[in-house]
Amino acid sequence: MHFAYPLPWWLAVMLAAAIGAVAYVEYRRPLSPLTPAQRGMLVALRILALAALVLFLFRPIAVLPPSGSRDAIVPILVDVSRSMRLADADGQTRLARATGLLKNELGLPLTTHFRTELFGIGDGLAPAKIDGLAAEARRTDLSGALAAVHERYRGQRVAGIIVISDGGDTGAGRSSGADRADGSGGAGGVGGPPVFAVGVGSPDGPRDREVLGITAGDPRLDHASVDLHVTAVSSGFGRTPFALRVLANGQLLETRRLAPSADGSPIESVFTVSPDPLNATVYTAEIPRDEAEAVGENNSRSLLVSPAGRKRRLLLVEGAPGFEHSFMTRALSGDPGLEIDSVTRKGKNGEGQDTFFVQAGGGRSPTLTLGFPATREQLFVYDALIIANVEGEFFSRAQLKTAADFVAERGGGLLVLGGRSFAQRGLSGTPLEDVLPVELNDRRGGLVRASLAAGDLGAHNTVTLTPEGEAHPIMRLGGSVDETRKMWSALPALAASAPLGAPRPGATILALTKSPDGGVFPVVAVQRYGQGRSMVFAGEASWRWKMMVASTDRSYEFFWRQAARWLSSAAPEPITIAVPDAPEPGDAIAVDVDARDAAFAPVADATIDATLTLPGGATQPIKLRHAEPAGGRYTAALGPERPGLYRIHAEARRGAVTLGSADRWMYVGGADREFADPRLNEGFLRRVARNSGGRYVRATEASKVASWLQATVPQNAAPERRDLWHEPWAFALVIVLLSTEWILRRRWGLR
Repeated sequence: MHFAYPLPWWLAVMLAAAIGAVAYVEYRRPLSPLTPAQRGMLVALRILALAALVLFLFRPIAVLPPSGSRDAIVPILVDVSRSMRLADADGQTRLARATGLLKNELGLPLTTHFRTELFGIGDGLAPAKIDGLAAEARRTDLSGALAAVHERYRGQRVAGIIVISDGGDTGAGRSSGADRADGSGGAGGVGGPPVFAVGVGSPDGPRDREVLGITAGDPRLDHASVDLHVTAVSSGFGRTPFALRVLANGQLLETRRLAPSADGSPIESVFTVSPDPLNATVYTAEIPRDEAEAVGENNSRSLLVSPAGRKRRLLLVEGAPGFEHSFMTRALSGDPGLEIDSVTRKGKNGEGQDTFFVQAGGGRSPTLTLGFPATREQLFVYDALIIANVEGEFFSRAQLKTAADFVAERGGGLLVLGGRSFAQRGLSGTPLEDVLPVELNDRRGGLVRASLAAGDLGAHNTVTLTPEGEAHPIMRLGGSVDETRKMWSALPALAASAPLGAPRPGATILALTKSPDGGVFPVVAVQRYGQGRSMVFAGEASWRWKMMVASTDRSYEFFWRQAARWLSSAAPEPITIAVPDAPEPGDAIAVDVDARDAAFAPVADATIDATLTLPGGATQPIKLRHAEPAGGRYTAALGPERPGLYRIHAEARRGAVTLGSADRWMYVGGADREFADPRLNEGFLRRVARNSGGRYVRATEASKVASWLQATVPQNAAPERRDLWHEPWAFALVIVLLSTEWILRRRWGLR
């Protein structure tokens, strides 16, 4: 035995003598007569109790031999998700190969030196037995499993963690989970036990055809059609063509025959579809399964296109009546998806004040009699604002600030056009300047010239699309890029164009024009600003695109309607519902409802009634809780188990005042994450192992893992030093000695 505070021999002798003297004096003249044996017993108990207390004051330490590796734990995590059924692991299924590793290459070498514990990785982490492993889990939450193991064995001696997997990390929280496994706080991170990853499966994967993705572009052409972008890949079949089908709510729309340029090379195909304007439409892209394919679950993906909802409401403020005003108003009013309120300055009255011609519906005319809404609430009822040929001095600074907030905070759209809007200082130096996508003068015009050389443009004042403009929904006049380019080149030249400057960071120039002196300037540019969108049109007399072409040409209507829809479509309602993209059955889905008042300020004391309509038509209430005490967000968690179309409806009120309502469609099960790219994901496994201080190895070299684990355990460790004074038995010893003495004293008549 050793002491943290060593005792000199002379001090030990003095303490022993003092303890003996105290015990002897205590029982030299007892109050009751004691036999010599009784007195000796009590003296001995007192000496032992006092000696124990004195020894514990000097912190006795037991020096033990170093612990062997046999005491260290090695958790073994085996992937038991459905992708482990694939038979591309040396002629076996991936799970069968993993089971073979546990029984052979890893079994005896590990159990000889370590204490192993087996777990299955699926939707979570669960203890398992070798003979009970089955590839049935819906997904692989590999990152979550590593974090759970780290927490489970916190404070214990873990030599390392073995992961046997195909590298798929498809848990519902896979994005954040991947970060944890990469070393930012989970079990595989710095400071935790090293992870030794064993990859099972083929890095090349089985022969497979997969729909990689399906996305919908912005609505175009009067909102009658939408472009679906479908990406597919064929691996292991060479350049053999295959069929790609698109269905709408289960009904076949179109089938195409695609030929890969090379084996494993992705192919993108664009399908133009017409969604139901009143009901949700589920589009599915699928590849018929080939007999040689090992995986059929990834041959299709589905996408939900929600109905347009209410009409988009636009406010058009015109500086003066004219052709541009009348033609644009007529084009926009003819769109069934738009509702137009217009204010046109007529001139001045006898008192020198501006007078206006107002056309508005829904009882909104009184708010526009002064030429512009007087309050945020009056302006924020609109989804987009168009300022046409209005000089900057027309607006007060407060009105311009409200218009900027309309875009940044309300999420509305802003379009500025017409020579007066850009003449002289125009909107320069006002709160609206930063909202617009370009500089309002040509101080940096040379940067614009880099987009297209002047020689690539047509005659002056004609519109030439940029590469970005050819694919943008505002500029898409035809059914293809080539057709769109031809239609724009055939349109008449504009009368003039304002010399605007270079685009702001993040803005996009959609079209350019050339001035008579050879300068190149943006004529159409857009950007996202805050929560909303903005656009400038620098041309004059776009009505020529209507009056100077054939009566059947609808390019003018398409352009302005598509611009209005693009600007207004993203504007949110006061009540909005947010759900995750592409949820799968069994996912924990967060439903967020934001409640705002007429000025789009968050409402922290709202009462919200929400319901969920299931695929079969049954409804159930959703219980929302306040996510932020001072905010207007309310949230709930859902766990849909069935694939299909769900609908969420929410109604909000503050006291007796109705704030509004919202509907949100959600399609569950549009894709199967577990079989997305079924190849062995060695990159992910290497990253997890490297960031934890471990190593990665393929199944054929799994026998190396045992030796790597032994190397992590120190072989010539220093002896272990263990304090004895705070052990439970130490306190128990003192209590037993004192209690025994007290009991004997009572029995023998001492008090």
